Amino acid sequence: MAEFSAVDLIIKKRSKFELSTEEINWLIGNYTSGVVADEQMSSMAMAILLNGMNRREIKDLTMAMIASGERLDWTGLSKPTVDKHSTGGVGDKITLPLVPLVAVFGAAVPQLGGRGLGHTGGTLDKFEAIAGWNPSLTNQQFFDQLQSVGGAVCGASENIAPADKKLYALRDVTGTVEAIPLITSSIMSKKIAEGTSALVLDVKVGSGAFMKDFDKARELAQGMVRLGIDAGVKTSAMLTDMSTPLGKKIGNALEVEESLEVLAGGGPADVVELTVALATEMLRLVGIENVDVAAALKDGRAMDKWRAMVSAQGGDPDAALPKAKESHTILADADGWLTELDALGLGIASWRLGAGRERKEDDVLLGAGIELHAQKGDRVSKGQPLLTLLTDEPNRFDRALEAIEGKISISAEQPQARKIVLERIYE
Repeated sequence: MAEFSAVDLIIKKRSKFELSTEEINWLIGNYTSGVVADEQMSSMAMAILLNGMNRREIKDLTMAMIASGERLDWTGLSKPTVDKHSTGGVGDKITLPLVPLVAVFGAAVPQLGGRGLGHTGGTLDKFEAIAGWNPSLTNQQFFDQLQSVGGAVCGASENIAPADKKLYALRDVTGTVEAIPLITSSIMSKKIAEGTSALVLDVKVGSGAFMKDFDKARELAQGMVRLGIDAGVKTSAMLTDMSTPLGKKIGNALEVEESLEVLAGGGPADVVELTVALATEMLRLVGIENVDVAAALKDGRAMDKWRAMVSAQGGDPDAALPKAKESHTILADADGWLTELDALGLGIASWRLGAGRERKEDDVLLGAGIELHAQKGDRVSKGQPLLTLLTDEPNRFDRALEAIEGKISISAEQPQARKIVLERIYE
């Protein structure tokens, strides 16, 4: 590999020039091994935030991050592989019913989940509310479960894109989290390294999303779709609404509970709509079309897959879910239409109740969170329960209530109907 100077590369990007493939490979390889120092990579991250990267640079950055570790290989699997990635939101439990639903139709879903940090919950935290469920699979166990069941959700190996883990932690403390080339390469390096042949991206937009601005969310989605296609992965994206929570339950065990309602043929209409839309698109990308996805939720086939998937990882699908010990209910203060139920405010409240963590080493309270008794757009009456806060530690209620202050509105005028899927993006 050619030798370069980290300082020269920082100055080059600071001066708005392109970095070559060789320069990017050198930079990421040497950052992973510790030759390029954190403070130098911090400067490069800021230069990228300010000056951007073109399509070729973003692909090179992503491929270098993949090359820093292991790439899973599903050769030999008798089913096509497809996955979904969500940029995260409040009440976003879609992975739970989605993976078994897609598996019903003969596709395999190799989902590497993460833990929550801040107000958006992590997939692994939700699954760990199920007694006995094990997030750690060897590559052979992962393969065997995909072959036999069709779906597996597990924690990412330390060997998947280790460069991303280092850079992700650095971005968090240097004010460069929102650099779109870095977000794109971070998400896609992990997903491409996962070895899936097709990928659907659920890019959330609104107050409870990472991307609050529609145009920025679209830019991110387009960049990720292009990058996936450039890397040989069939990729598409949906921009979906996260101005108000998804479903009626926020928090780890609560979201498992609601997912089971969906798998049993019920559940909130918005969760069902998005689950079906994403499953249909995932199946389309791997050539499985003209199937009745919604019917598999109604007739129990997806529930059967869920039970098999949970059992395969040591979980007890019949075990009682953790319940919070304390509750506090908020009542409607007027008659009218519920016109605002702000996702960010409710997400922060749920986090303060113990459903999320401030530092990655923190524990979560599995039963904590919020249950909504009405959703945005519903008609409510004065004195009617609007939502119930749930936790094991009653001293958490005050700070949770502060987060909700001013985030709920009731009006005499009916709001416009919520649109879940705002836009679909293909190359």
